[in-house]
Amino acid sequence: MQDKSNLMTPLTGQELHNLAMNIVGEALQKELQWEFLLVNSGLKRDPQFVCVDKHNQKYFIIVRAVPYGEDPSKYDVVFMEVVRKHAEKHNARTFYAGVGLCNVQDDSLPLYKEEPYRLNFQGLIEIC
Repeated sequence: MQDKSNLMTPLTGQELHNLAMNIVGEALQKELQWEFLLVNSGLKRDPQFVCVDKHNQKYFIIVRAVPYGEDPSKYDVVFMEVVRKHAEKHNARTFYAGVGLCNVQDDSLPLYKEEPYRLNFQGLIEIC
């Protein structure tokens, strides 16, 4: 019998990023009911989301797909301070959204297209 993992295609870095963005985007729409002003889906294009709430408050959201074994709530403090200062110039608040993703079958395997995954997303973390 052939190993099933050899027949499947692992998600690329961009696909993992897109998956994380979809998870965060759904949360922003459903739970917070924010409107999207801008969406940057490219890797290293920050912020990923610029949103506005019903009171016209603007938000910059940084999304990161985080591999299993790493804490999705940990972020690059220096980088996030740069983003926060940029957001401040636009009267926006800054948030980080780390999305932990791993293979359901085996944490050491990559995520594969069309296969289930385990999710660790605790919500937005405000950068003050």
